[in-house]
Amino acid sequence: MSRLTPPLGPRDHTTGSPDAIVTLVEYGDFECPHCGAAYPIVKAIQQAMGSKLLFAYRHFPLTRVHPHAEHAAEIAEAAGQHGKFWPMHDLLFENQDALEDEQLVGYAEALKIDPEWAAAALAEGLFEPRVREDFASGVRSGVNGTPTFFINGFRYEGGTNTLLDALMEATIAAPLKSGG
Repeated sequence: MSRLTPPLGPRDHTTGSPDAIVTLVEYGDFECPHCGAAYPIVKAIQQAMGSKLLFAYRHFPLTRVHPHAEHAAEIAEAAGQHGKFWPMHDLLFENQDALEDEQLVGYAEALKIDPEWAAAALAEGLFEPRVREDFASGVRSGVNGTPTFFINGFRYEGGTNTLLDALMEATIAAPLKSGG
């Protein structure tokens, strides 16, 4: 079973309670149709689990098959610099068929991020190193496709239809693990 490398840390984009008993990490690609299909499922899981779940997203753009994925990840990072990673994350998944650079800059503007700055950030590859770091960590963690999920640091091998069950099982097992 593959382990998450590196483990979650302060550089990660997380949402949910930092004191959650279960962590879910997704390596995803904003242009991937499978990630798009998983997006509402993950949202429903977050809603169902509430404070029991900490969710993190790491970039794994599959640029050979998804030519817009790299810049979509970079604009998410640009938004993150303005404290708006999660609103951008949601916009990108809700508009998967509209990921041209001009549209990405428009999403930034919709989130009250200077569109000229956003366009320059994309053109200059300002956030490319950050996206590459996530991709490299995915490779080290055994990720070879998207979406790939990790529950409490271990790769989840099931499908999205059983993800909630696996997370609920992890909430039961969590106190036992910490207790020895």
